[in-house]
Amino acid sequence: MKRTIGLASALGASFLLFALMAAGQHVSPPAQTGRLIVTIGHHYGHEPPMLRAEDILVKTPEYDTLLVTSLVPLKGDRAGLELYIVVDNCSSCEAGTKFQELSRFIASQPATTSVGIAYIDNGRISIAVTPTLDRARTQKALNTPAGSKPASPFDPLKELIARWPETTARRAVLMVTNGVNPSAHEGELDASAEGAIEAAQRAGVTVYALYHPSADYATSDGAKIYDGQVQLAHVARDTGGEAYFIGFGPLPSVAPFLEDVADHLANQYELLFTETPGKPGGALQEVTVKTKTGDVELMAPERAWIPAENRGR
Repeated sequence: MKRTIGLASALGASFLLFALMAAGQHVSPPAQTGRLIVTIGHHYGHEPPMLRAEDILVKTPEYDTLLVTSLVPLKGDRAGLELYIVVDNCSSCEAGTKFQELSRFIASQPATTSVGIAYIDNGRISIAVTPTLDRARTQKALNTPAGSKPASPFDPLKELIARWPETTARRAVLMVTNGVNPSAHEGELDASAEGAIEAAQRAGVTVYALYHPSADYATSDGAKIYDGQVQLAHVARDTGGEAYFIGFGPLPSVAPFLEDVADHLANQYELLFTETPGKPGGALQEVTVKTKTGDVELMAPERAWIPAENRGR
């Protein structure tokens, strides 16, 4: 009897939809759901506030305000994180103490963070250790750059994301690279950087970057080095992360910047919002995310992936 009633209800709903369409009335499909990992940025010596969904504004380039349906702090039972440290073997200048600092950074990660190590070698990604809670194993896999042929670091980043199985944990990458793509042309979009950004935005991966030059940086083309730093900043910013560099030479210490990365990762939220009804899924949607709280800096990807499978839910 229940099955008969359920079938009748479904047929009735289908008939109503057909009748409305036949009458020329527009029936909008359900709104799609977008997801972003957003980060409280620099909070200047004070504890960041706990944000709520009503504190957030999400807007499109057309100035449409989208409905924020959920804002969950990624702490406690939601604190799970998979972090890849990606080392560009081309970035082989004065690495020594900086990799000791990286090793200490690995050891200091919370028990909810799994850390993996991968290397960029001659333009390809080589995974040494997939994300694991075994700190000793990860630290053992961390080696100073061995030197390699210069190549774009962004194609290997895209390859890593494609090979990275999705779990319930959020995901982030910390790159150690000079960002230089020898085949890129000055003043033009770097297709490899754009491809990495799109892959990261689709997968919800936040990218951080520590600039570290190659051994011959002092005799290299300054315009290429500068463009590499610009591309690092572009990839990091557009995925909700940050890039760190001071001039063209190696950073005197990476410890302060690693502390900043750790602070960012400790202050992240999962943001869910509804897309404008009637827009198709299966696409990246450009959005601007801000807080209504004036003293809070919020970092978020430039675009959110709206899955096609949301349609009809």
